Amino acid sequence: MVLAEQLQLDSLISATPALSQQAVDQEWSYMDFLEHLLHEEKLARHQCKQAMYTQMAAFPAVKTFEEYDFTFATGAPQKQIQSLHSLSFIECNENIVLLGPSGVGKTHLAIAMGYEAVCAGIKVRFITAADLLLQLSTAQRQGRYKTTLHRGVMAPKRLIIDGIGYLPFGQWDQTFAGDAALTSAMLNRILHHSHGVQIKGESYRLKQKRKAGVIAEANPE
Repeated sequence: MVLAEQLQLDSLISATPALSQQAVDQEWSYMDFLEHLLHEEKLARHQCKQAMYTQMAAFPAVKTFEEYDFTFATGAPQKQIQSLHSLSFIECNENIVLLGPSGVGKTHLAIAMGYEAVCAGIKVRFITAADLLLQLSTAQRQGRYKTTLHRGVMAPKRLIIDGIGYLPFGQWDQTFAGDAALTSAMLNRILHHSHGVQIKGESYRLKQKRKAGVIAEANPE
């Protein structure tokens, strides 16, 4: 297996003993045996790449579409949300803007889309709007503003900015170092070919607190 070691086919090497016995037991041809070995190597590399991309994405936690609770989020457009599962919007180079009050699962869905993209071999970056502003402000003071903006905002194939709606678009040029041109480029990156997904309903966290008796039930008018 010296050649396999030189080619760094570590998973193929690890799988060889078990697959060799299986090949004998099931009377595989040489081509079948080779195909099974290469499949193991391919699978291991895919898993390694997925793990690396997940770490690079910096998700606060991994969320999936399957975990999203439509029984609670009754105001969520289920058909529209389920259509995002295919990632066709990425193929069409489109953006998704999740709209709605706090606590209805916008972050969950944003991470689910990002994780689905990671599993498809697409590089993703997750960041909160507050952290993004902090990074850009720090970069501005250190003279690295344009570099940070282009690398952190413009470069990722899929950029997820959580909580972006808390800052009115009209104030962005004031926040991003007063640079109207770069602010315009960033807004264009976000809003160009974008589709809004409106999610209505009560905050999940608020509902849980009410259920636990932490806060009183709302009085109907």
